[in-house]
Amino acid sequence: MDSKQFREVGKQMIDYIADYHDNIRQRSVKHNVSPGYLLPLLPDSAPEDPERWEDIFKDIEKVIMPGVMHWRSPRFHGYFAVGGSYPSILGDMLGDAIGCIGFSWASGPACTELEMVTTDWLGKMMGLPEHFLHSHSGLGGGVIQTTASETVLLCVLAARNRMVARMKETDPDMNHHSVISRFVCYSSDQANSSVHRSGLLADVRMRKLQSDDNFSLRGETLRKAIEEDKAKGLIPFFICATLGTTGCCAFDSIKEIGPLCEKEGIWLHIDAAYAGSAFVCPEYREHLEGVEYAETFSTNPHKWMLCNYDLSVMWIKNREYLVDAFNVDPFYLKHQNEGRVPDFRHWQIPLGRRFRALKLWFVLRCYGVKGIQQYIRTHVSLAEELEALLVKDGRFEMHVPATMALVCFRLKGTNKLSEMLHDHIMARGDIYIIPDYARAQGKGVYFIRVAMVSEYMTSDDIEVTFRAIQRSADCVQERYADLLQTEKNGVKDDYMPLINNDACPADFKK
Repeated sequence: MDSKQFREVGKQMIDYIADYHDNIRQRSVKHNVSPGYLLPLLPDSAPEDPERWEDIFKDIEKVIMPGVMHWRSPRFHGYFAVGGSYPSILGDMLGDAIGCIGFSWASGPACTELEMVTTDWLGKMMGLPEHFLHSHSGLGGGVIQTTASETVLLCVLAARNRMVARMKETDPDMNHHSVISRFVCYSSDQANSSVHRSGLLADVRMRKLQSDDNFSLRGETLRKAIEEDKAKGLIPFFICATLGTTGCCAFDSIKEIGPLCEKEGIWLHIDAAYAGSAFVCPEYREHLEGVEYAETFSTNPHKWMLCNYDLSVMWIKNREYLVDAFNVDPFYLKHQNEGRVPDFRHWQIPLGRRFRALKLWFVLRCYGVKGIQQYIRTHVSLAEELEALLVKDGRFEMHVPATMALVCFRLKGTNKLSEMLHDHIMARGDIYIIPDYARAQGKGVYFIRVAMVSEYMTSDDIEVTFRAIQRSADCVQERYADLLQTEKNGVKDDYMPLINNDACPADFKK
């Protein structure tokens, strides 16, 4: 493909993408394929000779689109908001075209310096302390990672290295491995599964601490855990606190946890992967109280700030803890300006890195602070609209009040009814939702999550979503009135449900 053909087919692809977005409501949000659907549609091996672009382009609709879950659809409410916008797509296009692998300043000065500028812009927009900014005279700064999951692992490893170095100062002959075997990390029982996985990968204990009735980790709970573990001869060294948990968007009490971490010399990392974007709106910054105690802070603009995946930003108070932990500096990567500017390969796990700052730069400039604030507030307002409709119906109860742009609800009655409601909704396929399960007040609660995801969502889409929930609730209650009677008779329904959409009764699928 030469530049002439690229111009032609590039315009064709741009038109296809624009049409895809413009007509997204016309596509069924949920795919209808089974594992292995793709294999019969493609040859067993790659073509020996070049194929025509026209034939390749036709296969997008024939081969790819049937197996796509349409995250951009206003009918998609799973997980959390998926970032995406035309300016971000353009940023990825330019970054891919330039092809810079920005592991050092010398390998791509614009790649490094634009990342410094845009992470500072974003930090200021969110109201983060100045010590997290490159422009501050200290040792802090921001860096773009792939995901918040990778960031947690990175921080655990850096915190582990810092604690080992501190202990070696008093005991130079200590056994490195035996000391690490006594290390312990903490998180809330509501923290993302990636936090526990980071403990496994770093080969350290990760202790989950019980959250309160609002699913928030409190300082007193952490204090007791620290005392218990120190009495056992363990060494607390790291905690991941969450602002906007995956399950129900709960907020750990940073203002209580932070001073304890400072007192005990524990690395405080704040995972604000989802809710962090909302801090561009001043009315939500109350959750940031105590952020000054954090060593690191991360958020994902690729969730709720209109940036395409992958783009997760981490800020650190003292970059030397990262550089000291991961600095492997072969001769062929050295350059004359070392020490004057960051070499971001020392701030991450991979060596190579893409020019991701371009899409953040394009988004921040095209939308501006006010545009992003409006986008966040619109999603919050839509979540409140859905909550009001569910409450007014009378058959539903909120697992927690609508928080940020997330609604968590259930059918009144047994867990089984809510599970059947979820399965019925998914079998119909009008909207896409996911369930969750939490223990509160001594019992297990099955609930349904509805996240505001698409940039294109309107109040009309909320009405469509509500009607889909209503229709399925009608069907569940009509066919399973006996379960309602079971609940009235006081039969306990406390179990961990198995999610299996294939188990949905056949009549649900009509």
